[in-house]
Amino acid sequence: MSFPRPILGVVFDMDGLLVDTEAVFRDAMMDEARAVGRELPFEVFRQMIGLPGAESDAVSRAHFGDEFDLEIYNAGVTTRARAALEAGVELKAGVLEILDLLDERHLPRAIATSSSHGSVLRHLGPSHVLHRFGAVIAQGDYTRGKPHPDPFLQAALAIGIAPGDCLALEDSHNGVRAAHAAGMMTVMVPDLLDATHEMRALCLHVAQSLHHVRDLITATDPL
Repeated sequence: MSFPRPILGVVFDMDGLLVDTEAVFRDAMMDEARAVGRELPFEVFRQMIGLPGAESDAVSRAHFGDEFDLEIYNAGVTTRARAALEAGVELKAGVLEILDLLDERHLPRAIATSSSHGSVLRHLGPSHVLHRFGAVIAQGDYTRGKPHPDPFLQAALAIGIAPGDCLALEDSHNGVRAAHAAGMMTVMVPDLLDATHEMRALCLHVAQSLHHVRDLITATDPL
């Protein structure tokens, strides 16, 4: 495949793309649901992937019902997830290699995530890669979260590159929708969610890994 325009900047999602955290949150939410005598099917969880906290809570509330104590449930999920994450969060395969390539090509890059700045520090800080991003756009930096384009538009603004000249890398359906709506050249790198017909229509390509994305960028002529 080829990109329709030269890549002048790259915007990365975080959870499930840069770090292997989506499975941690899935397990924490399902285990906590069972602990309080309920079930959280994967089909419900998958609706939350890529959503900001408030929208994710709305999905939980619709599933569990208004009488369910969501605040206590979320506290239990947070405790479980943080205990698992404290054991260490691994970078996804290919992160360092693609960052090296972007350094070689002097391409600016940013993170656009639905997570908080605190989560970004906890998840990426120990890997010492945060300084390799020109900007981090996280919860609180935009009015509307994914699947709206706001996080990606804000990220493009932060690195000074027009959205249409940016490559967006996402693993979630809501993230792909947001990146496409922002007008970015979008590549999906699936994690817990498969690429549907809708995703393939919104993406330029569905990559197997960040190593694969690196190969796609390498095949393009640098400016």
